[in-house]
Amino acid sequence: MIKKYTCQNGVRVVLENIPTVRSVAIGVWIGTGSRNESPENNGISHFLEHMFFKGTKTRSAREIAESFDSIGGQVNAFTSKEYTCYYAKVLDTHANYALEVLADMFFNSTFVEEELKKEKNVVYEEIKMYDDTPDDIVHDLLSKAVYENHSLGYPILGTEETLSTFTGETLKEYMHNTYTPENVVISIAGNVSEAFISNAEKLFGNYEGGKQDRRESKPGFHSNNLSRKKETEQAHLCIGYEGLQVGHKDIYSLIVLNNILGGSMSSRLFQEVREQRGLAYSIFSYHSAFQDSGMVTIYGGTGAKQLDVLFDTVQDTLAKLKADGITDKELSNSKEQLKGSLMLSLESTNSRMSRNGKNELLLGRHRSLDEIVVEIDGVSKQGVNELANSIFGDHYSVALISPDAVLPKNI
Repeated sequence: MIKKYTCQNGVRVVLENIPTVRSVAIGVWIGTGSRNESPENNGISHFLEHMFFKGTKTRSAREIAESFDSIGGQVNAFTSKEYTCYYAKVLDTHANYALEVLADMFFNSTFVEEELKKEKNVVYEEIKMYDDTPDDIVHDLLSKAVYENHSLGYPILGTEETLSTFTGETLKEYMHNTYTPENVVISIAGNVSEAFISNAEKLFGNYEGGKQDRRESKPGFHSNNLSRKKETEQAHLCIGYEGLQVGHKDIYSLIVLNNILGGSMSSRLFQEVREQRGLAYSIFSYHSAFQDSGMVTIYGGTGAKQLDVLFDTVQDTLAKLKADGITDKELSNSKEQLKGSLMLSLESTNSRMSRNGKNELLLGRHRSLDEIVVEIDGVSKQGVNELANSIFGDHYSVALISPDAVLPKNI
């Protein structure tokens, strides 16, 4: 049972008691990410996440790390395009202590100049490391192709140029305007009682934030072809199609469709591209759902001389999918795979905390396991086939990173 409570200042707390475990996962979710940035401060959400670990008024960076190491716990954070999360997983006996440390990081981080300078160097290296991974950065290139100048196309890490401009004051101002109470969710899952909500309210229920105008423009989906020359052993190809937004009525049909297309080892793309033709080691598809848009991405990595064959094979696979539709076996297998993944995720307090935090932040509602299973079972062959024909048309974008940056001939 998930309990939801809204503090007087607007911070939401969601708690799922799981008495059969001895761990507790606690996440502080904030509805801001690279989408909420400008060209001038791109990367500030991610850099702020880093700086939360660099010392508070009462704890040094080392002491923050030791706070969790000394109790056998884990602490980490991540930034996405639409939200940021700081989280910890500890034994149930240390839940209060973990929540207090997370609150200390949230409210009392100092952002001193010495730590800012050191952490900028760390993120510079992170950007360089990412740039050395073409099978990662090609996805950013695809976002740029699809969303052009919209902030959904910005890289989460930012750039060395924008990073160099950040100061303690710019971080505090950004936090004041985006880490507002109504934009924060505290998600807790594990062996804690409902009374634990009051602990979260004492720590997070009284602060105030800025009043930034958070109206966001809906992005358009553009057909562009972008390529980048890089000395790599493979050509890294991404193809993007317009998908569905978070909470769309057909979202489960799309999840089923993606599983059948390229979401598993038995998928059509994996079987055709890798198993039958041996064109790629890595070939897959996935769906990214945002608050008002979405994208289906197909990725494949192959030798530059095989790029045309890979692209044509992907297009042939999509054409066959649209012409013939999915089979009853594919539909059944995909549904069972989805339900199995869902059930297995329930065994992890981290997964439950993440699921509840994102649902509250992005949707403001929580469906039971039975309700979700009914949704999955309700996906029809006709619905999946209609969705495939709707999505996989001629309106798509392509991104390529390869030694010669020559795009496939038949785009």
